[in-house]
Amino acid sequence: MNIIVMIKQVPDTADVKLDPKTGNLIREGIESIINPDDRHAIEAAVSLKAASGGKITAISMGPPQTIDAISEAMGMGVDNAILLTDMAFSGADTWATSFTLGKAIEKIGKYDLVICGRQAIDGDTAQIGPQVADYLDIPQVSYVCEIEEIREQTIVVKRRLEDGFERIECNLPAMLTVIGELNTPRYAHMARLIDACNDKVHIKEWSSADLGVQANEVGLEGSLTHVVKTFAPKFQRQGETLEGKPKEMVSDLIGRLKENRLI
Repeated sequence: MNIIVMIKQVPDTADVKLDPKTGNLIREGIESIINPDDRHAIEAAVSLKAASGGKITAISMGPPQTIDAISEAMGMGVDNAILLTDMAFSGADTWATSFTLGKAIEKIGKYDLVICGRQAIDGDTAQIGPQVADYLDIPQVSYVCEIEEIREQTIVVKRRLEDGFERIECNLPAMLTVIGELNTPRYAHMARLIDACNDKVHIKEWSSADLGVQANEVGLEGSLTHVVKTFAPKFQRQGETLEGKPKEMVSDLIGRLKENRLI
């Protein structure tokens, strides 16, 4: 079974702050990590490979530093990796990103399954997986919480719903977007991680020219949406000091709480 895993390197959102003047993320000094949901996708691929054989190819689009995320994925058990990096790719919205990833998967050619996380913590759109599936014209199942069985031409999975789950069988090749409930990701194997950092054979870099796309089809130029402004909402606390005798202040406070239906 040939599996493609789409991963993204994201800033650790626990430490992310916005520049109040520019509205841009302050990335200096912020640790970058593999998107948490994508780690579950890698684990799913590695487990499927252990059970059914085959190979795993990871794809990621981003600046050159994304190689760190790709190296970690290799340390977890991915066989080959492709970094899509080109200034022409910068500023892409979900449409342009999905188009670029779709082109890369077309260039890879033969595959049975594409897996990615449900959504990225720096965008929370949950659009990339479905949009790539639409571009490739393959069936998709989102919110996958269990992979039950792979048959000759189909796969059987469980899809999480608010009040239960759906059991779905779909044809291969297919796209799965997975959630954290699916598995517990393994740690990268140190020896494999060291090898990945020096690997020039199994990790490739592709540009827009390698994909055969025009600059106006990808990145900011190829995007259908544009961010006009990013800002952090301002919260201001409003307070009032009660005056008078203790019993009067307590009575006043209780009256106001009841008036606002807080008690």
